[in-house]
Amino acid sequence: MGRSPASLSKLKLGKLKVVRRQLLQRYEHQPFISCLAGFYGCQWKRYQRARAQPGECCCSKLECGSFGILIVTFCLTLVFLYFWSEAQNDYNDFDWFNFWKMGFWFPWSLVLLIVAAVLFTYIAILLVLAVCLLSEGQRLYLHWSHKIGILVTLTFSISATAVLSEQWSKEWKTLLLSFQVTAPFLHVGGVSLMTLLSWPIALHFFRMNKRVRQVAILGLYLAILFTLYLVPLGMYSPCIKEEGMLGPPPALIGHRGAPMLAPENTQLSFEKAVEAGGEGLETDVTISYDGVPFLMHDNTLWRTTNVREVFPNRTDTPASMFTWSELEMLNAGAWFLSCDPFGTASSLDPDDQVRAQNQTVPRLRDFLDLAALHGKLVIFDLYRPPSDHPYRDTWINRTLEVLHNESSLNSSQILWLPSEQRDMVQEIDPALQQTSGSKTSIEELQENHIVRLNLHYSSMSQEHISKYSSGNISTNLYVISQPWLYSLAWCAGAQSVTTNALHVLKKLRRPLFLMTPEEYSLMWILTDVVSVVLIAIVFAFHWWRERGLPFWSGSRQTHENGTYSKFRTAELSDVWSISGVTVRGEARSLPTTPNLPTISEQPEPVV
Repeated sequence: MGRSPASLSKLKLGKLKVVRRQLLQRYEHQPFISCLAGFYGCQWKRYQRARAQPGECCCSKLECGSFGILIVTFCLTLVFLYFWSEAQNDYNDFDWFNFWKMGFWFPWSLVLLIVAAVLFTYIAILLVLAVCLLSEGQRLYLHWSHKIGILVTLTFSISATAVLSEQWSKEWKTLLLSFQVTAPFLHVGGVSLMTLLSWPIALHFFRMNKRVRQVAILGLYLAILFTLYLVPLGMYSPCIKEEGMLGPPPALIGHRGAPMLAPENTQLSFEKAVEAGGEGLETDVTISYDGVPFLMHDNTLWRTTNVREVFPNRTDTPASMFTWSELEMLNAGAWFLSCDPFGTASSLDPDDQVRAQNQTVPRLRDFLDLAALHGKLVIFDLYRPPSDHPYRDTWINRTLEVLHNESSLNSSQILWLPSEQRDMVQEIDPALQQTSGSKTSIEELQENHIVRLNLHYSSMSQEHISKYSSGNISTNLYVISQPWLYSLAWCAGAQSVTTNALHVLKKLRRPLFLMTPEEYSLMWILTDVVSVVLIAIVFAFHWWRERGLPFWSGSRQTHENGTYSKFRTAELSDVWSISGVTVRGEARSLPTTPNLPTISEQPEPVV
């Protein structure tokens, strides 16, 4: 005969209570807990550790303060690491800045990045250990050596951020620009992290017996969570575009040639830029003492030539105070192989290394002829000689003479950047593409015959680029060498960029992080919805495990209630059990397992 409905109901209830009993048991996973407590607080012995009883704080006031400082250090170190990793576009400038200060070359930027990454990893591991210990209900105890390490890391992060903010404040603009391409993915990462934290938050929320603490911890958590959920409402990225709205890629102009593949401002560097597919070439022009325009970026010669060896008494003499015959005696390529400013010298084949080793200072005429041969655009800075120089007042006229009489380059291929005597230059050669380095109104630019702006990338703005483009004024951004920055310039509509990494950017077929508004909305909504569901499940599970689960028997709802009791096993591990559980219904006995919590049932009194 089949079982009666009442018997089936009791059987199901019994099975459900066995399952719940197994979920409620809290025994230490000894190897796991030992590793966590050992690495976090050097508490490798079980008797050194203690569990946080229900209603107790997870740690003492001192340890609570240490945990708070750990969280602050994690946040500051994360900010600095992100800030400095996004500043890679300007690492070369940072290293040359230190070169001028210290007198020798060293990749300080890379060292700073490695140190920041190591310290962040250390702090992140400590934070993960702490969260895992909290998730296991363990009381926190941070070893004194870790406390010192946290203070050292905190000091480093604050000091490095302060110094770089003072010396390189423009890098904060780079950080803000990076959010325009990384914010959608940072949003996903932040929501995922908060979702993972829901486990220890829920655990301690339901174990606290003070309402104020519960409200404080839950309120703070939900405030941060909902802020992350709503962040995309204020998010802007030019790389979120409708299909077909993306313009052509910006033309690439080699900054001093291809300085990652050859010594800057040398004939080999410009040849490499042409080979890499650059549409234009950028350089710096100085006038020699006897009136020969030549290529040199610095005011002196000692960074990029062997002037210390050839003219040891004139190391700090301005480059324009040397005659052309003296300049021809200098080597302008050996420094590239010895300093290896971009870490790329070893990638050159043996023939290119030999050629780089023997580069000389080139004339402006040779540079223009190379550009004319390959049909490339040209843009250059023109430095005025010092006051006691013979060409102090005629340096522009001398440069124009070379352009018109000693070069085969068409004037329309020249982006004329010098702002001095612009009206005279425009009158002498109207075919030159007048280029300005400052943003002003469209009307003023048009009055000065400006057809192109040459701006630092930190001033990048899709709105401004579009506004100037409407007035037939194109925008060139300098110096962009990182793919993400080039992608941002592409999405913003820039017509050209000056770069150190022609060979890298030329390989990009589409902008990084490009997506349609529909794809972005789907990513945003899906992330938030999945997070809400998972967090709800986690909180529901902990509420069920900590407060009791309602059971239904027939048509009547019954509840299990009980209090926590604490006892030790023979192995000195803490185990929590539920006792004093009263269940309405028929008296039954359940199988018990040694060292596991048991549920005892009391029969209903007979009326």
